[in-house]
Amino acid sequence: MARKICFVNYKGGVGKTSLIVNTAACLAQKGFRVLLFDFDTQSNASIWLMRLDRWNKLNIKGEGSVYSIFNPGTAKLKDCLIKDVVKSKTGDPLLPGLDLVPTTFNLVDLESDYEGDPKTPPYLLFHQQLAEFESDYDYIVFDCPPNILRASQCGVFTSNEILVPANPDALSLIGFTLLVEKLMLFHRRSASFRVSGMGTPAQIKGIIFNSIKANVDIEVPKMRMQLRLNQFRTQKRVSPKAKIYQAQIRDATVVRRAVTLGLPVNMVVKGSDDSVVSDYNKLAGEIVRHEDTTTF
Repeated sequence: MARKICFVNYKGGVGKTSLIVNTAACLAQKGFRVLLFDFDTQSNASIWLMRLDRWNKLNIKGEGSVYSIFNPGTAKLKDCLIKDVVKSKTGDPLLPGLDLVPTTFNLVDLESDYEGDPKTPPYLLFHQQLAEFESDYDYIVFDCPPNILRASQCGVFTSNEILVPANPDALSLIGFTLLVEKLMLFHRRSASFRVSGMGTPAQIKGIIFNSIKANVDIEVPKMRMQLRLNQFRTQKRVSPKAKIYQAQIRDATVVRRAVTLGLPVNMVVKGSDDSVVSDYNKLAGEIVRHEDTTTF
């Protein structure tokens, strides 16, 4: 059974896309079958992994992205899969095991112009189609925008767990707090659409400090986040297994270089004990070890 993990925070600018792309790449490099869904209208994960020339063709065509499943008769979700998305310029797979369902700018229409069957909200339609092939993967990860609107709801509804990327600042703490509130509201609204076998709604299972600048002391922000997390655990508003991950991702210029090259960081530089590649590998390993999702 695939672990389905939603990456989301109500604060934008926390480096969520770089976190999810590079963590997914590290999981694939460890031999896991990984599927990444891009639910952010900005399409950053899709542009990064497909490279701009391939993504432009998809954006112009208007079909083959995740939004296609919400246009009746255009596509099924499995038809939007890009297998082994990281490829050389000649089309050869460079990172087998990492697949992508991309998005394009038309995903914004899901929030504004979409008129579907009220008996089948977008998140239920998405869940039904993903169920057809989710067993092909070990990990399915969702790159969600900083909200719980329709696109994010697709990831949240079908996920087993939620991870919150954060920066060591007050705004990330506010974003985390707001996220908890919005998740509870969505879970209440969507409860009647849950079916047997889905388990309980996904709760926040971890917070990951990301894009940490050099010489920045994060102990005070970390302590404040831990206090808020403890409070929510006591109130049973997050998973009892929720924690701040030990792995912390430093800010590094090589990440921006990797975006330009259209490659995950672990394919741009070799890992060492003191590099951002090591940070992502440690995080991937910690996610693997933090795998019991049966009790929330």
